[in-house]
Amino acid sequence: MEENAVPATSVEHSDHDDLGIVVGTDGSEISYQAVMWAAVEADMRGCPLHIVTSYANPIVAGATEQNPHDRRDLRQRGQRVLADAARIAAHAVPGASLHIRTELIFDMIIGAMIERSRRARLLVVGNRGLGAIGRAVLGSVSTALARQAHCPVAVVHGVSETDPAASKPVVVGVDGSANSVPAIELAFGEASRRKADLIAVQAWSDTGGFDLPVMGWDAIRKTQDVLLEAALAGYAARCPEVTVHRVVSSDTPVRALLEEAENAQLVVVGSHGRGGFAGMGLGSVSAALLHLAQCPVLVVRQPSQTRAEEPAGQ
Repeated sequence: MEENAVPATSVEHSDHDDLGIVVGTDGSEISYQAVMWAAVEADMRGCPLHIVTSYANPIVAGATEQNPHDRRDLRQRGQRVLADAARIAAHAVPGASLHIRTELIFDMIIGAMIERSRRARLLVVGNRGLGAIGRAVLGSVSTALARQAHCPVAVVHGVSETDPAASKPVVVGVDGSANSVPAIELAFGEASRRKADLIAVQAWSDTGGFDLPVMGWDAIRKTQDVLLEAALAGYAARCPEVTVHRVVSSDTPVRALLEEAENAQLVVVGSHGRGGFAGMGLGSVSAALLHLAQCPVLVVRQPSQTRAEEPAGQ
């Protein structure tokens, strides 16, 4: 493992150090957008920004027979990616005293990021990527991290909103399950930090198909709205500065959340769910949002999930 700091400061850390916000980059435009978003987020939270890139070739990573010249060339490209990323991060928060650390590794990026998630407050990646290092990196990383990371994971899509004073709201998916509790809590915190409104979405239907009217929908909506209000009550009392808008939809969770995401600066969801998100793990609601939403998506897992599941697919 090789590390560099921007500005030049010691980046030695122990296994118990707080890495702050960890962002992965591969030199692609979208990964640099993720770096910008992560820098603003780190500045708002008052924590370090840790930028990681890997120069391992996934086909021959760790192979002793790899051509030393090829490895040296990949390493140099990785260093350039980190230097560019550090400059982008610094420019994203001009005048801020953000501590930026960079790390160049020769490990597979998914396993490396999952390991760092144990000491991170948040992981950030782009939803896809094909970097200057000459290989696809972030396309599969976002889904793997959302499944396995030990901290929340933010996935940035294209040109994202990086202004913390932006007027766009934060959206959170609520399904009545215990899994949505961490998402609600984090969403209130993000809305408060951004001085933004919060839109809480509960989707009553969990099936696709034709757009048919729901019999007795008015009564169903009122009942579901009461349940949604109850789910939010404790957090609303703790964050009275956050204006909350409740949305009960007869549509599917994915379509309901995507509709609200069109005018949002951030969408927060749990990684699994029941109730309105019945039977939908990361392969459905969260995974769909990771690929389809145009604003950043923040996936939150229950602590019990992160303890029970060990990293795989490294």
